[in-house]
Amino acid sequence: FKLPDNVANQIAAGEVVQRPASVVKELMENAIDAGASQVKVVIRDAGKTLIYIEDNGKGMSHQDALLCFERHATSKLKTAEDLFHIATKGFRGEALASIAAIAHVELKTQLTGADSGTRVAISGGRVEAHESCVTGGGTQFSVKNLFYNVPARRYFLKSDNVEWKHVLEEFTRIALVHPEVELMLEHNGVMELHLLQQTFRQRIVKMMGNKFQEALVPIEEETNWLKISGFVTKPEVAKKM
Repeated sequence: FKLPDNVANQIAAGEVVQRPASVVKELMENAIDAGASQVKVVIRDAGKTLIYIEDNGKGMSHQDALLCFERHATSKLKTAEDLFHIATKGFRGEALASIAAIAHVELKTQLTGADSGTRVAISGGRVEAHESCVTGGGTQFSVKNLFYNVPARRYFLKSDNVEWKHVLEEFTRIALVHPEVELMLEHNGVMELHLLQQTFRQRIVKMMGNKFQEALVPIEEETNWLKISGFVTKPEVAKKM
């Protein structure tokens, strides 16, 4: 017996989307891969009700806006040889298909230089709209009612406070390593973070606190195989986990 596609997609979605923070991670990484210099994240009820992510990246064409929701469809690889030169955060083409299988998703996007944009609406993996629309460029993803059709997975989500901490943790990980991107995070109508474009050191201090200002020690090493640069902290600011 072969499982119907919609059932298989819901099962597979659990491997990619474990909680609202998983969606935030995947969509923020896609925005950065699209060359965005500004990304806004809006969360309602710790992501259970709404996850909205807007970027000013290069956007997608009318055809790609629908194709991106197909499993294993990707714009980040062309040949098997590309696997040896990965320069993006994701490339398997599973994230959007998984998210669309277990939520109400609306995508609005406009390819740089295009005259109009595209709107795609999908619920539980079923395409409800694929049409031209007026949009301001870049891409906007709206993900509502996560796990609405997989009640068992929704039941195992933790409290809003716990899920919000996971969202904040994923946002922080991305924010720390992309100081060149302006980032905004809003939760239940409150702007929790607004990070302007800044240097790596400035971003660390902004996220971790002023006590890190004098405790950051720059490191840089380069060999024939790799180059490492960044900061380590002095022992006095270390915390026991």
